[in-house]
Amino acid sequence: MIERAIRRLSLRGLTIGVLLLFLVATIGTGVTILTANRIAVARLADRRIDVVGDLLLERDAGEGMIDTPTLLARIATLSRQRDTGDIGVLLSDAAGRRLGGNIVLRRMLPPGRSDLRAHDGIIGLSHGRALVRQAGNGRWLTIAAETEPFDSYRTTRTRIYLIGFGSIILIVLGGVIAFAMLVGRRIGDLRRTVDAIIAGDIRHRVPVTGSADEFDRQAAAFNRMLDRIGDLMDAMRGQANDIAHDLRAPLARLRGQLARMVEDAAEPGHAMRATAALAQCDALLAMFAALLRIAEIEAGHRQSGFAPLDLAALVEETGTMMIPVAEEAGQRLTVQVAPSPIPFTGDRQLLTQALVNLIGNAIKYGVPGGAIRVLLDHADQQWVLSVADDGPGIAPEDRARALRRFGRLDRARGSAGHGLGLSLVDAIARLHRGRLELGDAEPGLIVSIRLPVR
Repeated sequence: MIERAIRRLSLRGLTIGVLLLFLVATIGTGVTILTANRIAVARLADRRIDVVGDLLLERDAGEGMIDTPTLLARIATLSRQRDTGDIGVLLSDAAGRRLGGNIVLRRMLPPGRSDLRAHDGIIGLSHGRALVRQAGNGRWLTIAAETEPFDSYRTTRTRIYLIGFGSIILIVLGGVIAFAMLVGRRIGDLRRTVDAIIAGDIRHRVPVTGSADEFDRQAAAFNRMLDRIGDLMDAMRGQANDIAHDLRAPLARLRGQLARMVEDAAEPGHAMRATAALAQCDALLAMFAALLRIAEIEAGHRQSGFAPLDLAALVEETGTMMIPVAEEAGQRLTVQVAPSPIPFTGDRQLLTQALVNLIGNAIKYGVPGGAIRVLLDHADQQWVLSVADDGPGIAPEDRARALRRFGRLDRARGSAGHGLGLSLVDAIARLHRGRLELGDAEPGLIVSIRLPVR
């Protein structure tokens, strides 16, 4: 259970927890030492008081109760002794009236041991201990001793503890903050590298400071892993691009020959077959063009086209442009845009293409006479561009396959297309540090592009 709780803790939570535990331990140690010191001093004072009391009330052999003059004489003798000069003694009768001694109290102390403060009126005593015991014949003997060698010593001692332990706390707090800043900066470097790679900059690497510490070794290992992944991706991308490039040239020549066959066909049947073959050749060329475009976007080469733009105006213009296309297919297209002054930076051409692809899919798979809704809203520091239709939709278990290249669902196998539309939109979204989501429009499908505000 403890291990599970530790795993749930974030770096910030763990740092704060350790710091709080240290603060509690340090403060507890300081209070314990201060309290133990005060208790030890009080016990020593009580011991001196007991010894002095026994000396004053000690009876000689064969003598009875010590009379008042004798007791006062002993108190006077005790007061003149050097090692008992800080001992205060007061003799009082049963009514509390002072009979003699070297101190005067402003209040009657209860029998037994008591704490003394400056308000008790003993000159030169700010903190002390007192013992009130019977002296016979209804008399009370009060013995007081200082627990501080000089005035305000307890305040000075407390200040020393506060400064000492406070310095320890400040040093540890500074160390924890410095450690948290160091770890946060190095983790921030790693996070920025991951974000850059997700955005398409596969050549971005974690900075190495040259200190050869654990963070540097971790960064170097992470960079070696990225180098290996980059090499593998370059090899795969290069093979796909080479195939696409190599096939585009013969397909283009084939298309030219088919176009001439259509023009030179003497019989309508030959022309019809040549036209069908020409359409299939165009579909293959479009598929290879889409593959090359996706590879170009995923490589991050299109970030040079990023510029500030009005995303709301772009969505409204593109959606309005697609309204006649939807009407021609017997569907109704509406565009709803939430205006906002929040700026956005991106590639206008790619975002327009992504929206056209989504609207085209909605027209293609929506029901005749249905409605298509294009919405743009902003929430939680991000733009949300959605296209919803009222067609059959996509089951949750099929949505991941629909986003893969050539990931066509069974019901779409007989229709035109090559299964790269959503893959292209997904690549455009990731280039803009966003993500593509498929959801349920109840009924139909809703496709959303979530773009962070830049």
